[in-house]
Amino acid sequence: MRAESQVAAVTAASGSQEQNLVQLLVQRAQNASKAGLTHKVDGRWQDVTFGQVLDEVKVVSAGLIAQGIKPGDRVAIFANTSLKWIVWDLAISAAQAITVPIYSSNTPDECRYIINHSETVLLFVDSDEKDAKQVGRLTRIRQRLSECPTLRRIVVQDGQVAAGGVEVPLADLMKQGQAEHEAHPGAFDERVAQVGADDTNCIIYTSGTTGDPKGVILTHGTWAYQAQATQSMGLMVPGDSVMLFLPLAHVFAQVAKAAWLSMGYRLIIAESVDKLLSNLVETRPTVLPSVPRVFEKVYNNVVANAAAAPGMKGRLARWAFSLFDEYADARMQGREYNSLRFTLAKRLVFSKVRATLDEKLGGNMRVFISGGAPLSNKIAYFFDLLGFKVLEGYGLTETAAPCNANRAEKVKIGTVGPPIPGTEVKIAPDGEILVRGPCVMKGYYKNPQATAEALEPDGWYHTGDIGELDADNYLRITDRKKDIIVTAGGKNVAPQNIENTLKTFPLISQAMVYGDKRPFLVSLITVAEEPARKLLQDKGLPVGSYAENARRPEIKVAVEEIIKKVNADSPPYATIKKIAVMEADFTQESGELTPTLKVKRKVCSQKYKTTIDALYEGGKSND
Repeated sequence: MRAESQVAAVTAASGSQEQNLVQLLVQRAQNASKAGLTHKVDGRWQDVTFGQVLDEVKVVSAGLIAQGIKPGDRVAIFANTSLKWIVWDLAISAAQAITVPIYSSNTPDECRYIINHSETVLLFVDSDEKDAKQVGRLTRIRQRLSECPTLRRIVVQDGQVAAGGVEVPLADLMKQGQAEHEAHPGAFDERVAQVGADDTNCIIYTSGTTGDPKGVILTHGTWAYQAQATQSMGLMVPGDSVMLFLPLAHVFAQVAKAAWLSMGYRLIIAESVDKLLSNLVETRPTVLPSVPRVFEKVYNNVVANAAAAPGMKGRLARWAFSLFDEYADARMQGREYNSLRFTLAKRLVFSKVRATLDEKLGGNMRVFISGGAPLSNKIAYFFDLLGFKVLEGYGLTETAAPCNANRAEKVKIGTVGPPIPGTEVKIAPDGEILVRGPCVMKGYYKNPQATAEALEPDGWYHTGDIGELDADNYLRITDRKKDIIVTAGGKNVAPQNIENTLKTFPLISQAMVYGDKRPFLVSLITVAEEPARKLLQDKGLPVGSYAENARRPEIKVAVEEIIKKVNADSPPYATIKKIAVMEADFTQESGELTPTLKVKRKVCSQKYKTTIDALYEGGKSND
């Protein structure tokens, strides 16, 4: 089927003729009593109807008009994922303006860059609460406000107002909006009707793993298409309950929001990443869109708890997981693994692991959707062994999230599935993945050169990723084109593959492999705090701060043992010769990780240049 007819088929299947996201909300709100969203308020889960969401959107939208917002103005949101985020976003669209999302973890300098580059005129901020790692969001904006000349208003949820009057309490905007809406009750519908499918809905800035972020222009029609494609593939369906904890500044979460408006399923807003597991138990969703780091943590916790169990239970668990290692290795090498011992392990151990994990994940999960970064094959095989469906997909900000996705009826571990309906994917002669279809961006905001480099005149987008298509048109990602290491000996190495393998060991939190134009590979390693503490405790050694524990020779020896295991399955040129165990974990706040927890290779290479250079002094280590 040609791409054009696929798009038509997807649209027809959805029965939706709306041209923008606000119209989808209006359609959903026709069933006034239907609960569309569940979130926690004052410690209790509360349902919100689509009608209630629409009423609030109307008021906020009118408030933006009263504040002087004009069609095409850029309005930013600097907030955690919440009902307010969604309301503000839809109200911006209803005011014929353009949303500019800012990650809640962004630094003051990152906020300044996005505000200035997008020429944002009004900014929503949800609070100024501090956490252990950063000052509050309002404080971060205040620190750079004098350097943001286009920013005329800051709407603050908690009502803190600066003496200069730039800041406006949300309550004041709502009061203005209520008066404006009552004075002109038909204006909302008139404004919304003028927003077309080809109009820009948002400008999402890339996470900047290799340089300054670029503003990706995405339309209302793009989101409507993604919502329709999502339903046609069965990733999410109208009867689902979808738990959302991902940042709404990321395209992955935006797809879930668009699909919610299109299908009307129940959207559950998690309190935070830290409370995700308890929230799953409390609300029992059927779908969890997630980044691989969550699956990695679940897997590592299961392995660590099993290994720590006392007596016969612990010995049995360690035996079973050693067999799983053999099973996963065989599957990754394309071999069958038939073992009576493994059959016994599944019955005695993994059936119980499945029951325990199912309960911890809410007991009602239909599918997990993994995106945002590569998922380790070993972890995918673990969830598959337990009977959980993890559907890995692939996409970028520039493709409005998925352009490929596995289907529940046919999962191929190690691939990101075939193209979504209506999208074409092909491999260029140099191995780069090219994408064309309704999911592809209009271009980069105020960056015609980067747009011309990424988008061909006939619509093909250059992803910068390397991959291959199998006989079933399932895509396998091998690495980032710009991240491929070419050693001094001329060998090509894909660092992400090694890093993902390292993170399957509970002791490893993050890893960055380095070696471009160097004689051998080295790696910066951060350890997971609790496994490191337990390792020292089990050896009867004193436990101190993270930095003190990381400096312990016993920790480095344990990490080196992991390196040996990983090296054993690699060709000589792709083995890690030296490591540095870092004295602080990589975080978003300290600049080493993106909001989807991918390592910023360029940042780490520059920030830790002295450490890396020291690893190359004196040649290879003895190994």
